[in-house]
This record gives sequence, structure tokens and C-alpha cells, in this order.
Amino acid sequence: MKIGIMGAGSIGCYVGGRLIAAGVDTVLVGRPSLAAEVAAHGMRLTDLHGFDLTLPPARVAIATEPGALAGCDVVLLTVKGGDTQASAALLGPVLRHDALLVSFQNGVNNAEVLRAALPGRAVLAGMVPFNVLRREGAYFHQGTSGTLAVERSRSAAEQPLVRALAQAGLPAAAHEDMLGVMWGKLIVNLNNSVNALSGVTILEQLASRDYRRVMAACVREGLQVLAAAGIKPKVDIPLPPRLVPFMLTLPDVLFRLAARSMMRIDPQARSSMWDDLERGRKTEIDALNGEVVRLAQRLGLTAPINAAVVQLVKAAEGHGSPRLDGRTLREKISAG
Repeated sequence: MKIGIMGAGSIGCYVGGRLIAAGVDTVLVGRPSLAAEVAAHGMRLTDLHGFDLTLPPARVAIATEPGALAGCDVVLLTVKGGDTQASAALLGPVLRHDALLVSFQNGVNNAEVLRAALPGRAVLAGMVPFNVLRREGAYFHQGTSGTLAVERSRSAAEQPLVRALAQAGLPAAAHEDMLGVMWGKLIVNLNNSVNALSGVTILEQLASRDYRRVMAACVREGLQVLAAAGIKPKVDIPLPPRLVPFMLTLPDVLFRLAARSMMRIDPQARSSMWDDLERGRKTEIDALNGEVVRLAQRLGLTAPINAAVVQLVKAAEGHGSPRLDGRTLREKISAG
């Protein structure tokens, strides 16, 4: 099997690099700057469990044009949600008609966009639960844990991919209710914007009850909107989603005890949205907190907490993280 990665950023390079390291025939399509970094330094991959490997430049196949994906059996799309439609237009002429296209993107509607743009093609939704931080010199670090999710198809077309990911040390599972899985990830990922606005590491942020109260307010509002829509989010933690806001607002000592067994977080981990702000790039806030706001609007409801977060992140784009302390952030979004 040959796997292609379209949009090799932090997630695409990390997943693609792990597949290459496991001996899976993989080609990455990214920017010329990435190709130059890999040519100079190779590609270094590390994770919170101690994995540490540098692939020499000769082992990493990087192209800058989507034509390199023409021979792939499976293509993983890892571009930002706002680039899904444009990517579909580029992929249509080059993908084999029997190739499988999997959306490993933030947001909940990307697979639908791809199916509409590429009728007759095999398209599956996917979900990446963990965080990857990019450093200089083509260095990619997985800072949180989690199992990859892929939509289950009637033909079991996803199974070779699931096996290849497992071979690469990336646990993966097929799911029938991908809408619930994707909304579950989105609810957890509402933390990304809080982390981006704080400017501190995820662990430092979670150590602050004020920051946790902000996240709790975003999650509580998101769950209320999902309940009104009849959507049941699935989260990969041993706690019902409805109890997450309560846990986040616990006093620091009790929170540390409750959270210790739920997710491993590397001390250096930060959100990809923080990275986007620091690099002066447009964020995916519309595909995270913005999705909650849009769903609320479709239902005739409002989501003022998440809407306020969207405005703060958009105001910071192009300027870097505003590094708001927890109390100030609570005041700005009127979180209790």
C-alpha cells in the first residue's frame, strides 16, 4: 500500500513520518520551505512516551505538487478546514478513481465537503486526537496521547490504513458514529483557543483554575448546543462529557487527582492554534469554537461564550498570542 499526505503541516508530517519510519511507502505533499528543511536536517519525530527518531533526508519523499499522489492507494488530507474545497479541486484530476481519501482535519464537515466536490470517490471522515508541535528544523513532537479514529465503511476499505497506522505506532480504530467522535474531539479541542490566548503550555494552563473555568464555560455551552441538536459527543476519556465542565472547575488539588489518569500531556505541549498565532498564520478557530456558534445559529440559539473566544482569537491573528492571564480572559468572555 502506498499512502499520500496532502498538506504536510504538523499533523501531516508527524503521521507521515511515523509511517515512513515503519517502512510504509509514503509521500508527503507540502510547501517548498518544508522540503528545504528536510533536505537540510532530515525529519525528527518525538513523542511524550520517549520515541525519538530522525529520518535522514533520503528516506523522506516530499513533493510540492499534488501530482505526486497519483499512484497512492490512500490519501490523508491534513490541510486546514478552510482549504478543503481548494484541495478537492487539486486532488480530483490526480487521484486514482479507486483511491481512498481520508480527512484528518479539524472540524466536523470536511468529509461532506469532499464528497460533494468529488462525487463517486471513496471519502471517509477521520480524527486525530493528539497534539503535535512543530519546531525549527523539521522537528515534530507529539505532546498528548490518544487513538486515531477513521470512519467505518461497508467495504472495510479503512482496515489496511488502520493496520498501517498501528504498525507505525499510532493506535487507530474504526467507528460507525464518526459525527459523535468528531464532535467529541471538537468539544475537547475547545481548549486549543484558550491555550492560544494564554500563551503558556497546556500543563501550565490546566494548572490554573481561572483558565479551566474559561474552558469549562466553552464546553458547557457547546454541550448545551449539541443536546439541542440531538448530537451525542463521544470522548476518549473515562468520564461522561456532561461531567467535564464540573471536573474543570474543581479546586486545583482535586482537579490534579481527577485528571491524572485521563490523559498524558507532555510538559512542553502547546496547542496548534498557539503555534499559528505565533507564526502569524490564520487559525482554525472557525472550525472549533466557530462550529459551536454556527450550530447554535442554525438552531435559533446563541453561543455567546464561544463567540467571544472566536472574536479574541481573530483579533490576535497576525499579532501573536495576547498572553492573557486567566482572570482577564474570564472577564473578557464573561465566564463565571
